[in-house]
Amino acid sequence: MTTERIIDQAIDYILQHRREEIRLEDVARYCHFSKYHFCRLFKALTGESVYGFIKRVRLEESAFRLKVEQERSITEIGADIGYSSSNYSSAFRQHYHMAPVTFRRRIRQESMAHPFFHQEDWQVESFEDCSRKIQVEQVPDRRVIYERHFGSYEELSRDWGRFMQKHQAQITEETCFIEKTYDDPSVTEAERCLCDICMSVGEGYPPEDTSIIQGGRCAVYHFKGHAKHIYAAYQTLFLVWLPRTSYELDTDRSLFDLYHMVDRDRMYMELDICLPVRERIG
Repeated sequence: MTTERIIDQAIDYILQHRREEIRLEDVARYCHFSKYHFCRLFKALTGESVYGFIKRVRLEESAFRLKVEQERSITEIGADIGYSSSNYSSAFRQHYHMAPVTFRRRIRQESMAHPFFHQEDWQVESFEDCSRKIQVEQVPDRRVIYERHFGSYEELSRDWGRFMQKHQAQITEETCFIEKTYDDPSVTEAERCLCDICMSVGEGYPPEDTSIIQGGRCAVYHFKGHAKHIYAAYQTLFLVWLPRTSYELDTDRSLFDLYHMVDRDRMYMELDICLPVRERIG
């Protein structure tokens, strides 16, 4: 197994256990390394220390929740990621340079600034228009080969080209192409965003070379249009559609896009945005 794939597994472990107390020894043991060697590898490949990465993903998850879970208190959201009220406020200020209450007040408006097409003037859809494009359905799991992308989602087109050229011999009419996204660019710095570009495969691949895209119950938004409008579709789902439904985001599963058609010349795309959901509690 390559060093890159081992660090991928470490990141997966951290994301799966991010709401628990994670010890460096536990992650290193999971990867079958001494903690000192593991720390060096992790920093070399990600640019962050292990503890720095853990702290960041927890705070960014809380920032996303401050944005989309307006009905929940700041104290509750901080407690979800393991902070007392005072410690959470201090840690949040260090990362975002503002108090959580200020961030919550500003983030919905600041989400309107497109992170990639900076001159793009856009607005969220109405609840009714958004709902007409959505079906809540059971989505199947898919076995995929993947490459992990660190950096701005704006660069994914280039990486997709290399990925498809590399695996061209395995592409069939039944192949599905999927982006599994982990971050909202309105709360995570562009160069820190994480994404897996994926291609469905059969059972013949070694387990260490594959991953499972977990399906389950999803709100599936059928998108057709220019790539620059995908961000607006996501923000509509988060800020307009979810709050007015009986669903909440299932944060134990990742969001993903299932591509049906891409015209690179026109930047026109047809895809399903698959938002993992569960019935709202309380």
